[in-house]
Amino acid sequence: MHNLSKTHTIVSWVLQLAAAGILLQTLFFKFTGAEESVYIFTTLGAEPWGRIGSGIAELIASVLLLVPATAPIGAVMALGVMGGAIVSHVTVLGIDVKGDGGLLFGLALAVFVCSAIVLTIRRAQVPVVGRYFELA
Repeated sequence: MHNLSKTHTIVSWVLQLAAAGILLQTLFFKFTGAEESVYIFTTLGAEPWGRIGSGIAELIASVLLLVPATAPIGAVMALGVMGGAIVSHVTVLGIDVKGDGGLLFGLALAVFVCSAIVLTIRRAQVPVVGRYFELA
């Protein structure tokens, strides 16, 4: 069964809300073409489609994280998107982008960690393969 303990449920919800909140907050900058977002995706050679596409992916991941039945899928999706962001920062952009003191990199790490923990807590709820991760 997919029953979580009260503690697991609370921890999962706090992390789901944190990850979704960060993702949703940064969408404004992607979708409005804020200078820093345009700079990032221009540097990556993916402006404007990479910016808009990643924004759409983050929006979908956020919504999935906020629905209990789809939270594990949202966590997987957020892990993928934030994994790409982290790799981009480490290999191309650098940790500090346009003097942000590493804020965007830190937010990507925070969403990645929150999503990884949500996925771990809700592993038995992952469609198709989740049944293999249920504890006896």
